[in-house]
Amino acid sequence: MKILKDGSKTQVSFTLNGTEVDGYAEPRTLLSDFLRHEIGASGTHVACEHGVCGACTVVVDGKAVRSCLMLAAQAEGKEIRTIEGLAASDDSFNKLQDAFHKRFALQCGFCTPGILMTLSSLQDSGRRYTEPEIREALSGNICRCTGYREIVDAALDVLGDRVVA
Repeated sequence: MKILKDGSKTQVSFTLNGTEVDGYAEPRTLLSDFLRHEIGASGTHVACEHGVCGACTVVVDGKAVRSCLMLAAQAEGKEIRTIEGLAASDDSFNKLQDAFHKRFALQCGFCTPGILMTLSSLQDSGRRYTEPEIREALSGNICRCTGYREIVDAALDVLGDRVVA
């Protein structure tokens, strides 16, 4: 980590969606703001800024994290995945995105990146989840448009302990 001579900003470097990135942040800069304004990863949405809604969820070192509760400087040396890194290399949907599309599990789309990142951290574990476990994992993500049935069904299609026909 490198601090500018006047002490106002710190250089922050980390791996974002498989690519090394760096930029400068004031000590109080939140990771969500750093991603959006310094790095240009604007798919990470900011809503409540209190860690309650889940819209800003990213995956840091394999765990779902509210980026509005993490300082940019804390990301130094970490591996971070955002919604921009979820699609396949050919820009086609991954399995979760495809299930959301097929199940109509989104409407306005504002909460969707955070929900998908929460679910992708479950997917990374490689295990299967019950509906109550998926609902528990999603309990920190607020969606005001869809209700949750379609979201849970899409998650169960990919992560669930049931077989989809």
